[in-house]
Amino acid sequence: MAKCASAQEKKSVIVEAYADAPLPTRRGTFQIRVFREPGSGLEHLALTLGDVRRPEGILARVHSECLTSEVFGSLKCDCRDQLDLALDRIAEAGAGVLVYLRQEGRGIGLGNKVRAYALQAQGADTFEANRRLGFPDDLRRYDVAAEILCQLEVGPIDLMTNNPRKVEELRAHGLSIRSRVPAPGAVTPHNHAYLTAKKRRHGHLIDI
Repeated sequence: MAKCASAQEKKSVIVEAYADAPLPTRRGTFQIRVFREPGSGLEHLALTLGDVRRPEGILARVHSECLTSEVFGSLKCDCRDQLDLALDRIAEAGAGVLVYLRQEGRGIGLGNKVRAYALQAQGADTFEANRRLGFPDDLRRYDVAAEILCQLEVGPIDLMTNNPRKVEELRAHGLSIRSRVPAPGAVTPHNHAYLTAKKRRHGHLIDI
């Protein structure tokens, strides 16, 4: 089970539970929970299925928002593939959790993400585009995800990710990660350069 810091140990509240309700989906009925950051009002989500506190462990996915692929079907990345795969596997297992973080474009926001798209159309890779806009490679943070999983009192997790950094950061925040589960997406002519850049520059474990 995740080791959550006590109120005395925390310097400030990272995220607070705000709302929850059953959510019927084509994969089954999940419980949807909204967690709100008190300072910014930013709202993150957790979708749970079954008993996530099982001591034998559960499947988990920590997923960052990608409006362009998940809503509009962009082929420039594999985000929607990974989201769908995670929900499919959680449904097949009968238990699990997906934490959905509102940090679009690796944390630079939707507008800047689209500006980065324009630079990519001129030949820059995804990381070069961010740098040209004055951003680091990745502004995402995982303390919020760790706190959400702690509040859900999850057991040991099998984390669905291709990103070793995500495993390291969540472990650093006290989560018990039993294993890393690959999260493959389709490789297409549209996302090949994007996936290659993630593998070459940031060590993502992707079979291209």
